[in-house]
Amino acid sequence: MTPASGKFRSRIKTFLRRNRGLQTQFLAELVKTPSDNPPGDCRQHGMRARRLLQALDFKVRAHPVPAETVRAAGMQSAVNLVVRENFGPLRGGPVIALNAHGDVVPPGLGWSVDPYGARIRKGYMLGRGVAVSKSDFATYAFALLALKAAAAAQRHELRGSVELHFTYDEEAGGEIGPKRLLDEGISRPDFVICAGFTHGITIAHNGCLHLEVEVIGKSGHAARPATGIDALEAGNGIMTGLYALRKTWRRRRSATRGIDSPTLVIGLVSGGINTNVVPDNVKFRIDRRIIPEENPQAAERDLIAQIRRLAAHWPGVRVTSRRVLLARPFTPVRGQEKLVAVLRRNGNEVLGERLQTHGVPLYSDARHYSAAGIPTVLYGAGPRTLEQANGHRADEKLKLADLYAATEVVALSLADLLGGQA
Repeated sequence: MTPASGKFRSRIKTFLRRNRGLQTQFLAELVKTPSDNPPGDCRQHGMRARRLLQALDFKVRAHPVPAETVRAAGMQSAVNLVVRENFGPLRGGPVIALNAHGDVVPPGLGWSVDPYGARIRKGYMLGRGVAVSKSDFATYAFALLALKAAAAAQRHELRGSVELHFTYDEEAGGEIGPKRLLDEGISRPDFVICAGFTHGITIAHNGCLHLEVEVIGKSGHAARPATGIDALEAGNGIMTGLYALRKTWRRRRSATRGIDSPTLVIGLVSGGINTNVVPDNVKFRIDRRIIPEENPQAAERDLIAQIRRLAAHWPGVRVTSRRVLLARPFTPVRGQEKLVAVLRRNGNEVLGERLQTHGVPLYSDARHYSAAGIPTVLYGAGPRTLEQANGHRADEKLKLADLYAATEVVALSLADLLGGQA
């Protein structure tokens, strides 16, 4: 994997620096088009992104997801966009996919600016999705654009293909986005870079289990509580027991830097009939984060067993559980080290720093590629942490200098991976 020639690399850098204004405008247009998930009505954003990519002279294949499949994922509309650019003889060259998601969490309250305004303030662009991960639509599109321009201007021998995978269901689990692209045979890349941040390379992340628990009791008049079976009282006892159990998990430590221990949060609770009625039904949803060393199915079985054990303390109560989501952890596969090496080399050149590898406690679409045996990392535009970007919070922001630097790192890395020679 010889680095591309100095002249070729210089052409990439020059192209990107001359087109920063266009890249910024491209990202702003994506931020200005809402794609909140939920509710997950993302077709309009997909079509807008397609037109923007076509304006850059990319040939874009749009793969609509069938309506019934979209509804089963809890969304309203979705499309998967794929761009494929071939360089030189295809035989023997790698296929490298760059994946980012265009769906975003709703903006919520507390914004100081219009969340869809793409306002630029003191070198930062603000807006929902500007860092997670509409930014990497811009990172990856312009990295590929720079590679094309350099290859056209200089008869440089590159071998292989680069694909853009822009999908719209990461916030819902990625099942009808990247996983569908793989399952349907639409793409089978050799390497994948997924949306990430500029100053580090993510090589692993947690999995996640969402479990809905229903506690069923018996209604009764609040003036005579003994005539009912209080589902809320039992549910409270079960939830308290689960939080006590969570404390014992602190002894389980992941070997991956950036990931600590398994976690559990009860994020939703609903139930009851009226103030003066003994509640006969309570539902709550659990978010259980699964560290890379754990088996997801075993973690699910253990949690259900613990719920049943706790429920046994409440006579007359019936408890059921339903899996809402089970996302496996993202773990390294053989070949990932090649991506790390090339990104580190170019990160050092562009940023003047050694990019550290780490894990993160959240989950992403990267797991789908890794589960298929494809070497995958997360790298893209953003600060060192999600919190610094205000990701999933008010006033989400992206430092434009990070966007430009990450694009340069990715473009140079693509040149190296495709076998650039002097």
